Amino acid sequence: MPLTLLAFHAHPDDEAILTGGTLARAAAAGHRVVLVTATDGALGLTSSRYAAQGLASVRAAEVRESARLLGVSRVEQLGYADSGLGPVTFDDPPGQVRFVRVPVAEAAERLAAILREESVDTLLTYDVNGGYGHPDHLQIHRVGAAAAQLAQTPRVLEVAVSQRVARLMKPRGLALAPVRPVTVEVDVREQLDAKVAAMRAHESQLASDSALPRNIDLLTRLPRPALERLLGRERFADLSGSSDPVL
Repeated sequence: MPLTLLAFHAHPDDEAILTGGTLARAAAAGHRVVLVTATDGALGLTSSRYAAQGLASVRAAEVRESARLLGVSRVEQLGYADSGLGPVTFDDPPGQVRFVRVPVAEAAERLAAILREESVDTLLTYDVNGGYGHPDHLQIHRVGAAAAQLAQTPRVLEVAVSQRVARLMKPRGLALAPVRPVTVEVDVREQLDAKVAAMRAHESQLASDSALPRNIDLLTRLPRPALERLLGRERFADLSGSSDPVL
């Protein structure tokens, strides 16, 4: 029986890195896949060439291409401004609000409206740490949890980031909270080509003015055995504690 899966992410490229294999596997199996991205990603690191083009518009096009490669049926961008990772949140840009400043209830109702419209069976969102403590990812957790309650979404899965990676990437001074144990693991080795292609569709995030390559660029160029070890499985914590497969 076809299901509807909705992935709620903070920035363009998160969908490919964190859940790309699961989305591609669901789409290939005939399920409807919906992607909702909260921010424009305008504070992402990139080269001056992409910055000069207007990074928000560049990344909007990139996420649509990534979604196409993964087989996503619908892409919605809530249009909030990227909050950045620094210790200080910049002022809101003209006509936008930084995602961390948006009232949770307001953003949750917007997401809940899509959950209801699509009759979503499973919501993919982030854990209480937002994976590794990025302010926008923390807000995704708060908004996603509230929206799931409003829409009475049957199943909520939180993306599991390894605690080692979370500790390495977390903002300085942030204490990570205990997270739920992983209960669901999705084997996405057959979807690796689609996942890597979707990651590389975010060309602005592969680029830098430095001579050193970006992490995503390096990661996606690894030999196949290494790719399978690092990206071949995507892990989630089911809020109910269930270990039933996603698909």
